[in-house]
Amino acid sequence: MVILGLNYFFHDSTACIIIDGKLIAAIEEERLNRDKHTRLFPSLSIDRCLKIAGIGYDEIDHIAVSIKPTHNMGKKVIHCIKNIKTFKPFINHELVHAYNKQKSFWNWFGYHWDSKKEGPEVHFIEHHFSHAPGTFFVSPYKEAALLSIDGSGEWATTWLGYGKENTVECLSQSFFPHSLGSFYEAVTQFCGFRTNYDEGKTMGLAPMGDPEIFRKEVEKIITVKDNGELSFDLSYFNYQNMSWKRCSPKFYKIFGEPRKHGEDFKKHHMDVAAAFQRVLEDKVLEICNILYEKTKAKYLIVSGGVSLNSVMNGRIVRESPFEDVYVMPAAGDNGTAIGAAYYLYNGIFNQPRTYVHDNPYVGTAYDNTEIKNVLDGAKLKYEYYDDICEKAAEVLAEGNIIGWFQGAMEIGPRALGSRSILANPAFPQMKDKINAEVKFREAYRPFAPSAIVEAKNDFFDLEVEAPFMLKVCNVLEDKRDVIPAVTHVDGSARLQTVKKELHPRYYDVIKKMGEKTGVPVVLNTSFNIQGEPVVESPKDAIRCFFSTGLDMLVIGNYLIRKDYLN
Repeated sequence: MVILGLNYFFHDSTACIIIDGKLIAAIEEERLNRDKHTRLFPSLSIDRCLKIAGIGYDEIDHIAVSIKPTHNMGKKVIHCIKNIKTFKPFINHELVHAYNKQKSFWNWFGYHWDSKKEGPEVHFIEHHFSHAPGTFFVSPYKEAALLSIDGSGEWATTWLGYGKENTVECLSQSFFPHSLGSFYEAVTQFCGFRTNYDEGKTMGLAPMGDPEIFRKEVEKIITVKDNGELSFDLSYFNYQNMSWKRCSPKFYKIFGEPRKHGEDFKKHHMDVAAAFQRVLEDKVLEICNILYEKTKAKYLIVSGGVSLNSVMNGRIVRESPFEDVYVMPAAGDNGTAIGAAYYLYNGIFNQPRTYVHDNPYVGTAYDNTEIKNVLDGAKLKYEYYDDICEKAAEVLAEGNIIGWFQGAMEIGPRALGSRSILANPAFPQMKDKINAEVKFREAYRPFAPSAIVEAKNDFFDLEVEAPFMLKVCNVLEDKRDVIPAVTHVDGSARLQTVKKELHPRYYDVIKKMGEKTGVPVVLNTSFNIQGEPVVESPKDAIRCFFSTGLDMLVIGNYLIRKDYLN
């Protein structure tokens, strides 16, 4: 059975292919069309996934789409009746948007198949079922509590449930405008960032502030009911009117003037960010405790855009009753392509659960022959090494910053060792240098460490594994001066633990770094510059290499230096 999974309704358009229950390929459209967070239909990703799978359009049996456009339409209409100023935005956003998205899908469908009867069967899956239950079905757990948190799917914003084997049960839901995702969007906009895209910047800014200054005021906004549902004091916000301005005059009166994009941060901006971050964590922990009491499950699934908040995830690991937490590497809307496909396969078709999504490297890959052809075409000189990991570790130990392009591309927003920028975390100035000369981004933003899994507890306080870089922990106090470039101002780090069986080359370069320096940890950030998608191809890697302050490019078994132009 071949299932094509699709996310295209909102942002981060993505496609995936599963064959007989195994994920063969998953690719975000932005990597191919070079439009970050693209909302365009993922036609390029579909073609590439089929190519990786070695099949044609005629072999697709089912299509799973991670949205059910007409779901909860009654709730949406009632909201508009109660809030008349939302009527026009509702027509534009919900109805016109839905029509255009469906039109793009059926136009694509009609191009490849003459009729619905001749083509694969199409299944529209509820958005939060594509998040939480879909993630559960690819998790390592046969029983778990389920939690999905985002801005809004088909009007639902938070989804609590329970999963066992192939069955899932919804325990409670919250609906727009009572939304933790929109709550965090508001403070993101207040801090001068873009909503939907820059929430990670707010999370990184929060440790610079004092959460206690505004904490009590922010706590007034959210009430968690006994069943886990949310209730918000909406007088602080304007998003419920479907306005791009998320904050109300009351918000500014209490929390101060917002930061304009490009301005310096003032103390109150950092304090407000800190308070919103802390209250988000506290309220989600309340929900987790309720979920545990209702399910008594050992494990928790967290999904949806808010689950990319790795600081929150770290607190869930440390402070909730659950033994461990599974978050998919593509935890946002991009991952709903995978979730919809598996909800269809395991949940609706009741097929055996034989696949665990523990390997994020399911994208495109380029061999040495393909890489060499691109290098020769660009008239670049290069060095070839049989043991490229040994050479890469050598230049990293010396303090060079390298572009690292190896193996199949990751799925999700985090670079996990296939399309990464790497550096030696022992150099204190490395963070500022990469922010200023390579990534061209805000100076305060931290970088993440990747450590071989065996060395995890020598440097960090995380008891569980973190293969997808989605759980923040603390750097041990006696190691903070050892790896200063990946230690944030509060002593935290967004750790990735690396296993040899998942990515042998990435594991080897970190291990060899440890042999040379005594520190089997590297600084790892995504191979891109701010505002661009992560590189996908050798051509992308070369362009990014020469557009930034990278010292070297390590691509396949080849090493390129900037003085190697003919």
